[in-house]
Amino acid sequence: MNTSIEVEYWVIDTDGELTSPGALAETSDQTEREFVEPLFELKTPPCETVDELQRTFVEELDHVLSRARRVDKRLVPLGTPINSDEIERRPDERGRIQKEVVGENFDYAKYCAGTHIHVEKRNVTDQLNALIALDAALALVNSSPYYQGNRIASSARAYCYRKKSYEEFPKHGQLWHYVETVGEWHRRLERRYDEFKQAALEEGIDESAVEEHFSPDDVVWTPVRLREAMPTVEWRSPDAALPSQLLRLTDELRSVMEQLHHTTVEIERDSDPRNTGHVTNDGISLPEFDTACDLAEAAMHDGLDSTEVTRYLDRMGFSVDDYHPISTRIDGRQFVPKSDARDLRLEYASLLEEDVDRLVQSLEV
Repeated sequence: MNTSIEVEYWVIDTDGELTSPGALAETSDQTEREFVEPLFELKTPPCETVDELQRTFVEELDHVLSRARRVDKRLVPLGTPINSDEIERRPDERGRIQKEVVGENFDYAKYCAGTHIHVEKRNVTDQLNALIALDAALALVNSSPYYQGNRIASSARAYCYRKKSYEEFPKHGQLWHYVETVGEWHRRLERRYDEFKQAALEEGIDESAVEEHFSPDDVVWTPVRLREAMPTVEWRSPDAALPSQLLRLTDELRSVMEQLHHTTVEIERDSDPRNTGHVTNDGISLPEFDTACDLAEAAMHDGLDSTEVTRYLDRMGFSVDDYHPISTRIDGRQFVPKSDARDLRLEYASLLEEDVDRLVQSLEV
């Protein structure tokens, strides 16, 4: 099953200040700038095996870090920059239209760095439903509880996207209900596109501009997306995090996606929320949608401090004890000043570099 990863990392200078990636974004065809100035994205091509994915990701990231050292820049694996000066959006017509339609709350997205995991389309209905049910797995790699210094949730990034950026357009940014067919998903996308286009027209945006920069395939920012152009099913919920943790998460998520191709998948009805959802040799059972949403909310707010979340993820096949979310390590304050945020960015830039060094060494063994 082809699998790929896209990860966004903050770029800082040697003082911990956010800065532009500059030439780092031109390291290879797998690197590029994001829609805000200090954000950098690394993406792998589709890889047939986990070993191939790990080698591709680690070697590319190691190459980027080598180049970064030569220009006194570093990468930071945090879901938000914790606290910083205002972040500027790069000039972009698509972003301008989004801001006009979504409103001022769209600016919350400027402070978010995440991970997107793509899996090859197979049993697409089952894949979509399983990823919706597994959304609580975001808790395994929560990496910043702070937005502009304030403590808001174990995953401040997920909170900003779901509760703030798309507060007025919840169907464009929050978890969708399970589907019975792929056609049902496509019909939802068509409706969301029509809603977005109508809202844009009401803001005085030319219809041709909307049609040029948006399509049903890319008009939503939901945690789970069906990507026709790639073609993949994409899970967008996790924060940016240390590479070793993201590779573990991708491996375990991929295992569930692989298993559903060879077994039955059912959605439980009237089940006990405290013991719902299982991945076993006999099949995969998914919790009711409302329960899946409750678990995702707990994962976003409380992370692995939620007993219900950890027990659920264990039943769904994740080795919870092997994850060490950064949010758990840096949580505990109601407010983090900018000077402390700079220190934390420097600290986690160092931990990312050490993490990559260990991964490189493991590839050489």
